[in-house]
Amino acid sequence: MAETHFGFRKVEESEKARKVAEVFHSVAQRYDLMNDLMSGGLHRLWKAFTIEQARVRPGERVLDIAGGTGDLAIAFAKRVGHSGEVWLTDINNSMLTVGRDRMLDQGLVPWAVQCDAEKLPFPDNHFDVVTVAFGLRNMTHKERALAEMQRVLRAGGRLLVLEFSRVYKPLVPLYDLYSFKVLPLLGRLVAKDAASYRYLAESIRMHPDQEAMKRMMEDAGLERVEYFNLTAGVVALHKGYKL
Repeated sequence: MAETHFGFRKVEESEKARKVAEVFHSVAQRYDLMNDLMSGGLHRLWKAFTIEQARVRPGERVLDIAGGTGDLAIAFAKRVGHSGEVWLTDINNSMLTVGRDRMLDQGLVPWAVQCDAEKLPFPDNHFDVVTVAFGLRNMTHKERALAEMQRVLRAGGRLLVLEFSRVYKPLVPLYDLYSFKVLPLLGRLVAKDAASYRYLAESIRMHPDQEAMKRMMEDAGLERVEYFNLTAGVVALHKGYKL
């Protein structure tokens, strides 16, 4: 049986999706509140930067993968207008339901689909923009997911991957202290779930660094790949094109 990482532990590949699902079922209702607390609200700025870099225009088709509670999908839906399409997808039904309901609350049409990013149910060359924010690191076969994202992009389309990355080296001790002590404590006090936030901290450390992520996107067929370090590398936005 092939193995993969679940945080710092190794598990069978067939187990990882179930374990990740348990994490997000647990945190779905407090996800946005915890994001605000964990990042001091910075996640909103990181997402706003991603939205600006996507350069979404009226009439375009956008796919938001692992879109969770819908922050990006809502912003994109307002930009593409009635002539465009925004698809909100997530493998986790609890997260997807929160995102779909938020879109409905704002008077937006929720094109919401529960699906696995490694097997996207969309045709080739369909979307102008594909985004994934804080979801790629939880996928079992990241290279397979990236290949699927590249497949569904049309020629000239762009892929944006917003994800935790490698922090500026002098800040590592402080960042580790925050990640492994403060985050689980916040998880226990606010979401009643320290273990899920311990996993999230571990999963960040197991995710490829900025240069490795760039190579993975290039290997998947993306070109002109670049990345932007945000908040001293706590987060990086990678952007590539299908030419």
